[in-house]
Amino acid sequence: MPRDIPVGNGSLLVTFDSSYSVRDFYFPYVGKENHTRGYPCRFGLWTQEGFSWINPKEWNISLGYLDETLVTAVFLRHEKLCLQLMCNDVVDFEKNIYLRKMIIKNSAPTEREIRLFFHQDLSVMENEIGDTVFYDAKQNCLIHYKGPRYFLINCSAGDVWGVREYATGIKRHQGAEGTWRDAEDGILGGNPIAQGSVDSTIGISLKIPPFGESVAYYWIAVGRTYAEVNLLNNILLSEKPQAILDRTASYWKHWVNKEEFNYGNLPAEVINLFKRSLLVLKTQIDNGGAIIAANDSDILQYAKDTYSYMWPRDGALVAHALMSAGYSTVCRKFFDFCANVVAPYNFCASVMVEDGFLLHKYNPDGSFGSSWHPWVRGEEIHVPIQEDETALLLWAIGQYYDMYRKIDVIRPLYHSFIEKAADFLVSYRDDETELPLPSYDLWEERRGILSFTVATVYGGLMAASRLSEIFNYTEKTKLYRQTAEKIRKAMDQYLYSEKLNRFLRMIVPKEEGGFEIDETVDASLYGLFAFGAYPPDDVRVQNTMKAIEEVLWVKTEIGGIARYERDFYQRAGNDDSIPGNPWIICTMWLAQYYIAITKSVKDLDRSIYYLKWAVSRALPSGVLAEQINPFTGEPMSVSPLTWSHATLVQTVMDYLKKLQELHTCGQCGRSIFLHERDGRQQIKKHLPGNLVSFEEQDVRQYADNVILKKNGAAISVNIDKNKCVGCGICAVRAGDAIALVNDKARLVPEKTGTWDVEEGFEKCCPLGAILVKKET
Repeated sequence: MPRDIPVGNGSLLVTFDSSYSVRDFYFPYVGKENHTRGYPCRFGLWTQEGFSWINPKEWNISLGYLDETLVTAVFLRHEKLCLQLMCNDVVDFEKNIYLRKMIIKNSAPTEREIRLFFHQDLSVMENEIGDTVFYDAKQNCLIHYKGPRYFLINCSAGDVWGVREYATGIKRHQGAEGTWRDAEDGILGGNPIAQGSVDSTIGISLKIPPFGESVAYYWIAVGRTYAEVNLLNNILLSEKPQAILDRTASYWKHWVNKEEFNYGNLPAEVINLFKRSLLVLKTQIDNGGAIIAANDSDILQYAKDTYSYMWPRDGALVAHALMSAGYSTVCRKFFDFCANVVAPYNFCASVMVEDGFLLHKYNPDGSFGSSWHPWVRGEEIHVPIQEDETALLLWAIGQYYDMYRKIDVIRPLYHSFIEKAADFLVSYRDDETELPLPSYDLWEERRGILSFTVATVYGGLMAASRLSEIFNYTEKTKLYRQTAEKIRKAMDQYLYSEKLNRFLRMIVPKEEGGFEIDETVDASLYGLFAFGAYPPDDVRVQNTMKAIEEVLWVKTEIGGIARYERDFYQRAGNDDSIPGNPWIICTMWLAQYYIAITKSVKDLDRSIYYLKWAVSRALPSGVLAEQINPFTGEPMSVSPLTWSHATLVQTVMDYLKKLQELHTCGQCGRSIFLHERDGRQQIKKHLPGNLVSFEEQDVRQYADNVILKKNGAAISVNIDKNKCVGCGICAVRAGDAIALVNDKARLVPEKTGTWDVEEGFEKCCPLGAILVKKET
């Protein structure tokens, strides 16, 4: 079941399922510890007409967010009970407080008593042994605790502050279901303390007039001590819950708009998903730097393990997307995290210390995560790595420096990670072929010499060469570059198939010599151009990408690109006509390829098609899963998947950069479209009165076409928003008659009455977005 609306602040993460039940409650790390273990914390209502827990069978449930925030917007309606609820959930952006606001509307013509019930099924520190929950009469609240973890539960409604109705008890032991059952008659028992495997429920009573409404708040303060949660509770009581909600909404709205991008001709729905993806990404990243793959505990049903780990590969590609979008601080913390875990960890043969590579995956606290990669093969020590993870981090650090030139950030990483990892990539190669030695593939299913992995090693070594040059390590610079060049030549010789006219997925060395060939078409072959090994317009790359589109496109109404031929991981059904479930990341890789080879603005339409496909496959909240059911379009596997959102962000940024590259002035050669913040500042210099602020945009009236009177004739002026990229040239020429609004030229009707539009005005637009003609 997907997690439709996660909210968090980097140390506290709360996720909800489609029933609007809290399912995951992580603290003090994003991804560790999950204090619900995936069990639902229920929310229900009692009226004289009956009791109901919120569920899709009885309630109409709409799960979403307030625009451009990490504040949920949840609408609940129960026809028979004549009730509607509007709810907002937040985790304070800097304090570990989870808060819910509820506006309860009575649709009946009589006054009614409504009782809200909140169930807390906590297993503190991820186990049910030795928990305590008690009623704190001093603070009028409930407190769950064990060791250094405290959870203070409180509420308010009108002038009534504090918990007045509660139950504590035993769960999942000797037939006890939990205190949520106690709520179903509308009355809670009031037991003041319970110990062991415990849960709790609190109630809020409201009197709502006919067709009226009431407001209530519910919150959980989280900390390591009683004093800490007590302080958080007092802060909330003094500042008031609504202030917490408002300031959190304001913070996220400013955070997601900090770059003020010019989105050119991107469709509004793609822009909205881009911003939502940035916000969802932030919920999945720990303040300590770990970028977590996903936090959806329902995956436990599949393998009794989760995705709540930091995979260096996922993290590197997510960091690259975020740095491309201007969020460099997140990347710096991630690099520091990886540099710390690569050096001091001593496991088995101490390969990390001696050889400097990253292992399979890590917990958010930096400890080594669970793994299925063996340390031995027969009687030989077996290096249990996915080499692309180490290589991609080097590549990402190189990309970071190329974008931001922050040498002070790179300097402490050089000896702690860059040099150590690059030396490993150089040494971990076959002497005869020059190719990297076998390692596990990015899908973690097979071991061999993968085209994707080899391409990442090339990219990582080239990045290490550039970074070494900064510090004048000339021998290292030369070594890394020459090794990358040898690997590139070896790719031509061993990984390209003349027979197939495309690249192979993998080759596996045989004991008797030679290689076992894997001809499977795999979406990860996009890596051949993505990390610089080959230009995207190399005919061999083009043939390979063509095969990916032809073979892996899912030929149902759902569409999308599968991972590879005959992919059975969580496959929906046994239909041999489809290669596998479509993946968001694989489909975005294809879009990135078409952006990379595009030579004209018109050709960019193809990538827009794939971006719109991603929009159509998102949940109503904007959350993207790992996989999509090829027959129903429903999300499959974990949701949200951090990597899915990152590839969407990266694809949008690739699109905007390509748009900037293609829109150049024929005379000076400079771009007339600037997507970056600096570009907008340049436009502001030329348009001091014509670039409308975000605050003004909802106040003034604008139009895309007007009819003017000039010399007794009617003249129409039309602006095509699909062609306009917000260069501002027309606004300069038209004075106050045209303004830039959301990076689009818009006519200002109140100013056009005095506009003496000049003949041939439309020619000022280099893209033909303006049409001026006489009306007959």
